[in-house]
Amino acid sequence: MTPFLLAHLSDPHLGPMPQARLRDLASKRAIGYLNWHRKRHMIHRRDVLGELVADMQAQKPDHIAVTGDLVNIALPLEFIEARNWLESVGPPEDVSLVPGNHDAYVRGIREHFPHVWADYFRGDGAKPGTDAAFPYLRKRGPLALIGVSSAVPTAPFMATGRLGQEQRSALEKILQQLSSEDSFRVLMIHHPPVTSPGRWAARLRDSDELLGLIAQYGVDLVLHGHDHRHATVWLDGPNGRIPAVGVPSASAMAHGHNHPAAYNLFSIERNGGVWRCQHRVRGFADGMTLGEIRDERLI
Repeated sequence: MTPFLLAHLSDPHLGPMPQARLRDLASKRAIGYLNWHRKRHMIHRRDVLGELVADMQAQKPDHIAVTGDLVNIALPLEFIEARNWLESVGPPEDVSLVPGNHDAYVRGIREHFPHVWADYFRGDGAKPGTDAAFPYLRKRGPLALIGVSSAVPTAPFMATGRLGQEQRSALEKILQQLSSEDSFRVLMIHHPPVTSPGRWAARLRDSDELLGLIAQYGVDLVLHGHDHRHATVWLDGPNGRIPAVGVPSASAMAHGHNHPAAYNLFSIERNGGVWRCQHRVRGFADGMTLGEIRDERLI
């Protein structure tokens, strides 16, 4: 059997920022707008993103996972531009998306990404033209892709996420269903399931509950973004350890503690009744040259 190739990128933070009206900035957006124009526009570069995506597409992945933060301060025009960018990455059947905290930056905006991006996180069997619901399940080749949303609006200077009881209950039913099936289960979430040191204000607030579900029912791989860094953390599962893999921002130049732009490639196959997953990383290792950074066996 030919291995299934899954690509993963995150946090493109698409620029340039659209012109904002004064009334649009009467909220937390004002802080984000100033931050973008002061420094973030120099970190998140569209040319870097374009080169990275072109390199990823040249690898001919069978599917692409995008784990959120497409926009910056959730202006309505940002969602439209992000839809255009998604279409340049791939059609909805080949790209699975979950939103990030910047995609739900302020209250009253959460209706935008479910509508404009719905095709990219509509589960199998959902009616076309309807808004998506989380969690969703998609089957692609040997993979069962499970998308959850940790995107919630937060107070200024906070970037926490939360699934909530309703979504966790629905996720439990999906994991129960998949536990009796022979598929490679990939859970996509924006916030890392384990909070990184110094990131309390950016944590997943119900991480303990999520980790409990993973420990009870298991998945094979967790993909996340949010921290703008390479990361592999091992979680407890019912049959052994489970890798949770993060990735830097897909548009970032090296800056401070953040790593330069990169993406993940996972080569997944069933061999002798056992899943095998080879993990490659391609990106700007030195902040300048795009190439292979890492090649390791995860499972």
